[in-house]
Amino acid sequence: MTDYRRELKFGYFLVPNAADPLLDTAREVERRGLDYIAVQDHPYQRRYVDTWTLLSMIAAQTTRVGLFPDVANLPLRPPAVLAKAAASLDVLSGGRVELGLGAGGFWDAIEAYGGPRRSPAAALEALSEAITVIRKVWSGERNLRFEGRHYRLAGAQSGPVPAHPIGIWLGVYGPRALDLTARLADGWVPSLRGDTERIAAMRERLDERAAAHGRDPGEIRRILNVNGQPGADELTALAVEQGFDTFILWAEGRDQLARFAEEVVPAVRAQVAAERSQ
Repeated sequence: MTDYRRELKFGYFLVPNAADPLLDTAREVERRGLDYIAVQDHPYQRRYVDTWTLLSMIAAQTTRVGLFPDVANLPLRPPAVLAKAAASLDVLSGGRVELGLGAGGFWDAIEAYGGPRRSPAAALEALSEAITVIRKVWSGERNLRFEGRHYRLAGAQSGPVPAHPIGIWLGVYGPRALDLTARLADGWVPSLRGDTERIAAMRERLDERAAAHGRDPGEIRRILNVNGQPGADELTALAVEQGFDTFILWAEGRDQLARFAEEVVPAVRAQVAAERSQ
C-alpha cells in the first residue's frame, strides 16, 4: 500500500463546449464545495471556447475554487507566454491557479492550427525545456536566458511573480515521460478509464524514478481524472493504496456532479480517515 497521507481534494472536469452553460456549472462546482475546476485544452476544437479565456471568466465569477488547465496544449502555447498567463491569473484570482501541462497530441490538428508536428522524443524534449522556461519566467528575475532546441529566452524580463508557488502537473504516461515527471514536476495528472492496473504500474514507475533522482516520491502530487460515476470504495482504494490525493470528476452528465459532491466525496473522506486512523 502507498498512501502519502496528503489532504484529499476533489474537482470537476469542465469540457469547454461553447453551447453549454459553462459559467453556471463553474459556480455550481464552487457552491457544492469542490476544490478545483479543470478545463481541457484543445484550441483546434471548433465547438470549444478558449481554455485560458474560460478560466479567466471562471476566476472572475468565483471566489474560492482552484483552477487549472487539464492539460495545457504546449505545442500551441509558447511556454514563456503560458507562464505569463498562469502567473497573471494566479495574481488576479488570489493564488488559485495550478498548471497542468502536456506534451501534445492530435498532431494533425495541431499542425493545422500552425503548431509544430513533433515526434514522441521531440515532444518530450520540448516539455522538459518548457518547464525550465516557465519556472524562469515565474522567478521574478531579470535578463532571463535559455537556449534549447525548441525554446529560448534571450534577455527576457520576468513578472508578475505568481501569488503562490504554482504547481506544474504533467499529464503523461510513457516510461520516459514518467521519468521526466519524477525528475522535474510537482504533480502527475493521468486519466483513469477503467485501467486501474495500468495506472498502478505507472504510479510504481513514477515512485521508483523519483527515488532514483533523489526525490521523496511523496513530494509529487497525484491528481487523477476519473470518468463516469466512480464509487467511494474505488476512490478510497486509489487514495490509500496508490497514493492519489486529488480526484477530478469527468462526468457524462451534469446530474453526476450533485451525486459526486453530495455522496461520493463525503464517503471517500470518511473512509480514508478511517483507514488512516488504524
